[in-house]
This record gives sequence, C-alpha cells and structure tokens, in this order.
Amino acid sequence: MIISTPPVETADGHVAEMYADDLSDDGFVFAYTRAMAVNPEAHAAFLALIRAIVPSIGVRVYEAATLGAARAIGSPHCLLAHGRKALRADVLDGDGLAAFAQGDDGGFTPAEQAVIRYAAKLSTDPRAMTDADARELREAGYDDRQIVDITLAAAARNCFSRALLALTVPTEKVPGLDLDVAAALRALAR
Repeated sequence: MIISTPPVETADGHVAEMYADDLSDDGFVFAYTRAMAVNPEAHAAFLALIRAIVPSIGVRVYEAATLGAARAIGSPHCLLAHGRKALRADVLDGDGLAAFAQGDDGGFTPAEQAVIRYAAKLSTDPRAMTDADARELREAGYDDRQIVDITLAAAARNCFSRALLALTVPTEKVPGLDLDVAAALRALAR
C-alpha cells in the first residue's frame, strides 16, 4: 500500500475510535481500517449510510447483499471481514460460510439468495439490470424501501471494496475464521 496512514500512537477523534474498535476486537489495527483512516469524514459518512440501510432490511439481508457483492467483485477484505461478521451475527454457521465460499448459498433463505444474485449482478453488470431484477426481490417479499436499501447495501460494498482493491490494501489473517474457510474466501478473490 503506497499511502501513508495515521499512526496508532497519535490518532485522535474518529480515527482513534476506528483504531480502538479494531484493537479491542482483535488486538491489532487492520490495514483496511488504517487506509480508511486517511479520510475519517468519508469513513464516518460510510458508516452513517450503512446505519441508514440496515434497519429496513436487517442484518441477515445486509450481510447477504454484502457477501454477494464482495464475492462478485472478488474482494478478499470484505469476504473475510463480512464472513466473520456473518458468523458472529449467526447469519451463517461455519458450514454455511464454508459452503458460501464454495459458491453454495444454501445457508441463506431463498429470499436472501435472491438478494445475493441481485447484488452479484449489480456488482458485475449494472447496466444490464432491468425491472425483472428488482421484481425478483419483490416476489421474494421485499417492499420498495427494502429494494432500495438492498441496492444501496450492494452499491456501498462496491464502493468500499473497490477502493481497498485500488489502493492495494493488504489483507491480514482474520481472527475467528477457520483457516480453510478463510483460504476458500481468499480464493474467491482471485
């Protein structure tokens, strides 16, 4: 990573909060946190966007959209971080996450699988999307607000993931992830 990031020792304000969260959870500051700390106002705005999205769709659907987008983009940072979040939030169990890493979305409900497909298409070919894509979400039971928030969740993941990839931010070992599952998630990013 070519950019210089704020040192942990002199961090203050939102940057100090970002670093403290990583340190308290994992004992170190992730490289992606350090990269985003270069512009703490943008990071705070990103978090505000996520906080505005999640209430209407819930954590399970948010993680389905996030993981679907991250897998389609090939983002190791977001696959690893949100794979762990999915485990911690009981969205997926270890077997479900391992299956997801192999391309099997069976750990998600059929409605959540529709979200994964939608997020993947948004992430790989958004110009090809039609009303039929959103109609699949409606037929899966999502209302207008939820369809917009699913779209925003996937689009937000595209923004964050692509920024990390463009900045060549390295990935670290993610505590709490089975090594084989982590390797499979990393392999999706190749």
